[in-house]
Amino acid sequence: MAELPGGWDPAEYGDRLADVYDDWYDDLEPAMPAAVEMLAGLAGDGPALELGIGTGRAALPLAAAGVKVVGIDASERMVGRLWSKPGGTDISVTIGDFGDPVVLAEAAGPFGGFQLIYVVFNTFFALPSQEEQVRCFAAVAGALAPGGAFAMRAFVPDQCLFPNGTRFGVEAIAGDESKLIATVHDRNSQTVRGNHIVVGPRGIESYPVNLRYAFPAELDLMAALAGLTRASRHADWAATPFTSTSPAHVSVWRKPA
Repeated sequence: MAELPGGWDPAEYGDRLADVYDDWYDDLEPAMPAAVEMLAGLAGDGPALELGIGTGRAALPLAAAGVKVVGIDASERMVGRLWSKPGGTDISVTIGDFGDPVVLAEAAGPFGGFQLIYVVFNTFFALPSQEEQVRCFAAVAGALAPGGAFAMRAFVPDQCLFPNGTRFGVEAIAGDESKLIATVHDRNSQTVRGNHIVVGPRGIESYPVNLRYAFPAELDLMAALAGLTRASRHADWAATPFTSTSPAHVSVWRKPA
């Protein structure tokens, strides 16, 4: 993942959010059993690779379900949180940019190919350009075993959230802390840059937001360029039908057997 203007590097998001990530995104927990069920079904006998494994929110329950899981992450601090959890040290993690074909090849080396590669929580959009996203799809295809699956959970972009090219608002208030969001949107490059801002007893803290979103049809084209075919698309992990009003999607593409 190339460094962005302003000095952004691939590890910064995880390094900055490692201590608060699990608390901030605890609303993800209710969907986890359905996510694990779908991912375990796709993995079969495994192995499975998570891109942007982070603190192990998805990897740990998937491993507990009997799937051999390994991961890639750029942030050593996030991976440190994973390894501090029960069962975390059983999960091998390659430290590096999951958009880099060399890093994916290194992770795949001991296995010869994965039955499942997956990326959740919108993490694919951390790759900051279309070029790098296309490159990642190609690297994923190369790291999959024949017949293997690439699964992704991501939001469906809504450009109306940024009527004037910017967005500023309150995300949450918890006790004596207020969490705000300030972002700048470039609809031509489909990028969003900004900060989560937390105001509380510790003063003012900021955490980065940097992403390049893609619409589902664009992701399908990236998959096709990599030689993958879409197998399914649902609105969520519970396989709710995907419609034109769905705010998110869970998509699965397969490598030819």
